[in-house]
Amino acid sequence: MQIFNFLSQEYTNKGISFNADFLEANVLNILLLLSGLIYVLKQFLGSILSIRQEKVLFAIRESEERLEQANIRLHEAEKQLAQTQIIINKIIEEAELTAQRVRQSILEQGKYDIEKLTESSKTSIKSAENQVRQQIQQQITALAINKVSIQLQNQMTPAIQMKIIDNSIMQLKGNIQI
Repeated sequence: MQIFNFLSQEYTNKGISFNADFLEANVLNILLLLSGLIYVLKQFLGSILSIRQEKVLFAIRESEERLEQANIRLHEAEKQLAQTQIIINKIIEEAELTAQRVRQSILEQGKYDIEKLTESSKTSIKSAENQVRQQIQQQITALAINKVSIQLQNQMTPAIQMKIIDNSIMQLKGNIQI
């Protein structure tokens, strides 16, 4: 009480006064009204707050589940990405290997075609050489026969002709007797 008196004297000089009489100041009425409000509002606000708390907890659980599902999907997507990267690397390796094989095959085919063309050219050249040789031999033979027949005609007299005919007949007779 002394504190209240001290405070009331202190503030009375300044224009604010403290009434120490509880009945006159309606402090009890205010306290009863305040406690009644707290009691009534506690139940009303408590139910609203508990409903709100449930909603918030439900939203948190839902968010955690979505986060967990998102993490699972992320993990699966990372696995798929890794598998896809492995497949891409295999495809690249196979493509490089196939390109190398095709390149090697083209080079081998080119070498084979060049060798075949070279052999064909050599065969054609040999064939042409043989034809030229045969033609030269035929011409030489024809010239030699012409020269010999000209020489025979110039050297052949009727007596030599008769002698050749007689020799041929004699040879035929010798062949017939056997």
